[in-house]
Amino acid sequence: MLDLIPSLMLIVLLVFLGLIVYLNKALYQPLLNFMEQRDATILRDKTESEELSGNADSLKNEAAEILNSAKQEAIALKQAAIEEANSEAAKLISSKEAELEKAYEEFLKELEVKKEELKNSVLSQVPQFKETLKAKFSQL
Repeated sequence: MLDLIPSLMLIVLLVFLGLIVYLNKALYQPLLNFMEQRDATILRDKTESEELSGNADSLKNEAAEILNSAKQEAIALKQAAIEEANSEAAKLISSKEAELEKAYEEFLKELEVKKEELKNSVLSQVPQFKETLKAKFSQL
């Protein structure tokens, strides 16, 4: 039936051990190295992404702060421009009021001068009016 041949068993054992050594070097070790490198790469990428996420959050906060400060500065500049415009408008209004007041005073002076001239003219013609009136009354 079955005969056990020790030399053949030894050859099969050596071939089996050789195959295990060969497969270990040719297949299993490169596969294990690749899996370790992949795990290390995944861990490194995860760490980098967490750092970048942290950096992104800090950059986002910094951008929000810069935006808020820019808004505050814009509001301040707008307020300053409004105050300056109001100041200029007040100056223009006061200068126009002074100009109009001066023109009004000149008008009053001219009116007073014309009034005096008219008064003098009327007073100079009073004797003529009296004579004209006497002549009219004498005709009546």
